[in-house]
Amino acid sequence: MTRPVLTQIGKYPVLRKLGEGGTSEVYLCNDPFTARDVAIKVAFPEQFQDPDRGKRYKKLFLTEASLAGKLHHPHICQIYDAVAEEKLNYIVMEYVDGGTLDRFCRPEALLPVERAIEMVFKCTRALHYAQTLGIIHRDIKPANILHTGETDVKITDFGAALISSSFTTQVSAIGSPAFMSPEQVKEQPLDHQTDIYSMGVVLYNLLTGRLPFRATNNFTLIYQITNVEAEPPSAFRPEIPAGLDALVLRAMAKDLGTRYRHWEEFSLDLAALFRARYQRGQTGEPFADTDKFDTLRKLPFFQNFSDAELWEVARISTWRQVAEGEALMKEGEPGDFFCILAAGFSTCWAPANRSAKWRISRTRTAPRAAPTSPRRAMPTSSRCRRRIWRGPRRAAAPSSTALSCRSCSIACRWRTCACRSDPAACSVS
Repeated sequence: MTRPVLTQIGKYPVLRKLGEGGTSEVYLCNDPFTARDVAIKVAFPEQFQDPDRGKRYKKLFLTEASLAGKLHHPHICQIYDAVAEEKLNYIVMEYVDGGTLDRFCRPEALLPVERAIEMVFKCTRALHYAQTLGIIHRDIKPANILHTGETDVKITDFGAALISSSFTTQVSAIGSPAFMSPEQVKEQPLDHQTDIYSMGVVLYNLLTGRLPFRATNNFTLIYQITNVEAEPPSAFRPEIPAGLDALVLRAMAKDLGTRYRHWEEFSLDLAALFRARYQRGQTGEPFADTDKFDTLRKLPFFQNFSDAELWEVARISTWRQVAEGEALMKEGEPGDFFCILAAGFSTCWAPANRSAKWRISRTRTAPRAAPTSPRRAMPTSSRCRRRIWRGPRRAAAPSSTALSCRSCSIACRWRTCACRSDPAACSVS
């Protein structure tokens, strides 16, 4: 059936057609009110009128439309608006320019192993976020994961999602058979572990360029999914380490007790494997996003940050390896940044008749926050509680040469003077 190419969709002028599928077509449009490009998925009207599947297609459309403005995560494609009219039904989404992961699931176009791990790690964090909102995707596959840049990804197409609420029912026979979990092909009740299985199949596909189970018909495929154990990825790509084989096979385990029970477990194992096998930073290369996120998540300062906030911290900060003994900042030196020690510790070094300096002692990484308004660089400790050193690795100064606080002039050998409640005043002259 030949359809006319649209030039205007509601208030959005069409720039070009991006593609089409079995139930909809996608256009690149411009939002004149926000001055940004958007992708608009237009449902074919005859799909809703189909006597056999019309109700199902309408249910899927309304499910995805209901998520407009609700999913805010850096690795989930945002839905800005949805319109359901008699002759035109469309969803306005974030435009991602890199295409889908399908292109990397061919033997001749495989990604480096570490890039595949990073992409899947970000997907696991996004799906964990969705789970906290009571949303199970149910149709995870490379075609529903968009990518941009080196390793940034956006999960899209939540039309098949199962949303926990008192007024929704589960629609059966939804998803792509090759990526379905055993419980999904059996049409059993589902939870987030079905998405964990599908994410395992996606990782398998990205690593090897092939699916774990292949058959000429759906009946044979379903039998394999429910009864046959998949070969390890290393059977098709020898460079894959044994630890990654075990991780993928555990994510694809048929037994729910053996499979990863929580997204956090899956994410942590991916991050640990990445650090152990593909550690960066030692050779001057950029730190991987996986390592940044996992390191920040473990720091007490960031324990109440959401995933979205942590990804933003990782994005705007500069990370580098710092040598032992290197000075980070000096008291009184102008600065427009602050430092966070991701690993290791620092000491305050104050040579005689000189201002204090902060030096690094056995630290691994030091993320540097993006510049803020110009301000005086102060030591990282908010109160005068650190011992004053007259030189590196020397004993504390004797009381006869104890330094004094500028505010109260009290000898402050241990920086415990009465004015320490005022961090700005309680600094050693």
